[in-house]
Parts: sequence; structure tokens; C-alpha cells
Amino acid sequence: MPDSIVSTDQLTCSYREGAVLEGVSFQVARGDYIGIVGPNGSGKSTLIKALLGLVTINRGGVSLFGTSLSAFREWHKVGYLPQSLHLVNPVFPATVHETVGLGLLSLKHFPKRLNRMDMDKINVTLNELGILHLKHKLIGELSGGQLQRVLLARAIVNDPELLVLDEPTAALDPETRGRFYAMIADINRTRGVTILLVTHDSGAVGEHASKMLYLDKKVLFFGSFDEFCCSPEMSTLFGEHSQHLMCHRH
Repeated sequence: MPDSIVSTDQLTCSYREGAVLEGVSFQVARGDYIGIVGPNGSGKSTLIKALLGLVTINRGGVSLFGTSLSAFREWHKVGYLPQSLHLVNPVFPATVHETVGLGLLSLKHFPKRLNRMDMDKINVTLNELGILHLKHKLIGELSGGQLQRVLLARAIVNDPELLVLDEPTAALDPETRGRFYAMIADINRTRGVTILLVTHDSGAVGEHASKMLYLDKKVLFFGSFDEFCCSPEMSTLFGEHSQHLMCHRH
């Protein structure tokens, strides 16, 4: 069982307008909770998509669970919560229970059917995230915060070892956002799930994540928040006051 869950080596991705990621190298250990932050256009979402094989990698490589991305087949180990809630059709007549069940159906061979054990697993996951009472509601009837919890439940119902979240709180108010970060931290702590979370809210994620990856096409910083707070390079980049607000350790 490899200790390195995610590894990149000189990862470079380009679009027509030029390089979006340049020579990105880092390793994520089992059990880490990584907050991926950086300015708009810094390549955060491209990095996530590259790790999941959703965009072309021009140079360098990615390994998941010790296996190169091109040979990786154990996608049941990975849960993914994409950036946009608009990917969910609000008028599609699916209940919360049915939506979360899609996370289990994706692992099954034809004919794809849920059994009693699957139904129990869905209920347990909904209860864990505090939304069991919504199981019969249509997804179009949910608030933004409720829908985000449902999509998170779908991502974790099959017990992934790695959970990847791309700007999961962008549409949430500050209070709901804080509860969501705390919930992810609880999943990391109680389930031992390794977390990669992209966010523009570098201050809030610092309260919960174990490490920060600061990206601006290249990796400008990767390490613990204590290391970030004591880094003279980061002090120069952000200023000491902002640096401490992001750290939440001192």
C-alpha cells in the first residue's frame, strides 16, 4: 500500500493561449488534507483535471496510488466533486436518495441495480452528512448548501481513499462554507480519506487543512501551514499580516 497517494513530476499543461501549468511537482501522502489555493487563472482547476485524466498532459507525469495515470484503473478509490453545480439539472426528477445511489451504480456491472446493502449504505452516508431527512426530496427542491452535501454524499458513498473537490464552496454563503470545510475535515479525520480541495478562500481552508499548495502556474509553496507562516518568501509575497490570517496557527 503506497504512502504516496498522488504524485506529479514536472507536470505541464497548455491550452491555445499558452502554458497553464509549468513543471508542477509535488507528492501527497496518505491522510493529508491539502488546500490548493492561488489567484484566478493560476491553473488550480486544470491541475485537478490533469490528476483525473480529464485534460491533456503535455509534459511530465501523474501517478495515483503508485501507478502512472495512463495505467491507473482503480477509479473506485477516487471520489470527485466538480466545480459547477449547474452540471446538475434541477428539473431532473431524481430524489436525493437516487442521486447518491449513482455513486454506487457506477461501480456495478450490467445489469446495474442497487441491493438492500446498497440502500443501507446510502442511508448511512446521508445520515453522516446530516441530510437523511432529505432523502425523498427532489434535487430541484434543495438549497445550494443542501445540494452540495448531496453531491458530496454521492462522492463518498463508495468509500473512496482519495476525495478531490474543485471549488466546492463557490456558491455558498460564508456560514455554510465554514460548516462545509469542517465537514470535509471530519471526513479526513474519521475516515482517513486523503483530501485535495481547490478553493479561492485561502484564509478559511487554513483552519482545517493540514497543508497548503499555493499555485500560480508553478508551485510557489507546498508544505504545512506552520511552514507557510514561517516562510520569508511567503511573507514577502503576502505580507506578514495576511500570512498569519491564512495560517490560523499563530
